[in-house]
Amino acid sequence: MSTIDIIETRVRGFISDIQHPKQKKKINSNDLEFQLRKLVDDYFEMDGYSLFYRAIETLQAEGQLIPIQNNQYNGKTPALALYYWVNIKVQADKWDRLEMMKLSDRFDFSYYERHPEWQTKEEWQRIENLYSFLKSSLEREIVSFEERSLELFGHEKFLLDSDQFPDGKGFLTRIGISEDQLKMVKYGEPFVFWMKQGKEIKDIHRVLIVENLSFFHTSIKLLEANQLDYEPELIIYGEGTKIEQSFSFFFRMFPPKSYLFYYAGDLDAAGYGILIRLIEKYPDCSIQPALKIYRKMLECREQKNDQKMGQTQNLKYRDLFFQWFTDEEQALLQQLWQENKRIPQEVLTIETWRRWM
Repeated sequence: MSTIDIIETRVRGFISDIQHPKQKKKINSNDLEFQLRKLVDDYFEMDGYSLFYRAIETLQAEGQLIPIQNNQYNGKTPALALYYWVNIKVQADKWDRLEMMKLSDRFDFSYYERHPEWQTKEEWQRIENLYSFLKSSLEREIVSFEERSLELFGHEKFLLDSDQFPDGKGFLTRIGISEDQLKMVKYGEPFVFWMKQGKEIKDIHRVLIVENLSFFHTSIKLLEANQLDYEPELIIYGEGTKIEQSFSFFFRMFPPKSYLFYYAGDLDAAGYGILIRLIEKYPDCSIQPALKIYRKMLECREQKNDQKMGQTQNLKYRDLFFQWFTDEEQALLQQLWQENKRIPQEVLTIETWRRWM
């Protein structure tokens, strides 16, 4: 083997050891050359650096190395970048093409042909499990994401927790299968609710959703005293943004019919967003702001405080929320927004409610 081949073979070996099948790695060219010098006898006598330079340039031309352009160099002549990205390892097809063809009546393997790094033993096992399920899917029942994920992939969080299972994120997209085909659903999380005493499920027509726990309990007292606006038969504790996921649970508990939903939350950016997203997500439901309750909150604006840190101030949600109010009320809401102030729902207590009795 010529000296040129010796150096290039060594460098290629180093790079191959560093390469990862799914993500780029960063290397220091001086560190790489230092390791090379320790392994190659007569490195300096054979002008090893020139051969090292040539090997790096070859690997760069092949696309295996990408210089990081940050004006840092290795201090040698001719100069190389100090840092390089080592591209992901392009693997030869690992899967048996005949086996792929057997499953191609249900799956499109084009993604895996373009990205052979995903042709792993673990991924093939998932695909085989999926194929077995699909063959009998007509007889299967609809279950939760967690139940189906455990059955097919060995863990209930495989499709849901991308931190714990990075391979799970995008798996269904890679293989071209929809969530519906797996007959699984994301169930709404049950919420806390209060039904007016003496009422039955069939009697429910008006529903009040409140954002915060304190006002939920206040609302119960007012409801039982027949003093609550809208006279709802049911009050739901929304628990902040949780209601956006748990609202679908309502339709598993209560019979299908037309309901009037009123929502009351904090007068702040987060509260506006919760209401508008509910309206957008459930366009077939009659959901609207509980204006009578919000107006009482506006009358308590002397108790305003600063907007919560980290709240996203979405102008679209703000404007869609404001349009429910009169021009005078919109001016008050706009002033709160400009001052970066909010009115928490907790201003409405049994004591402050007496103002309007």
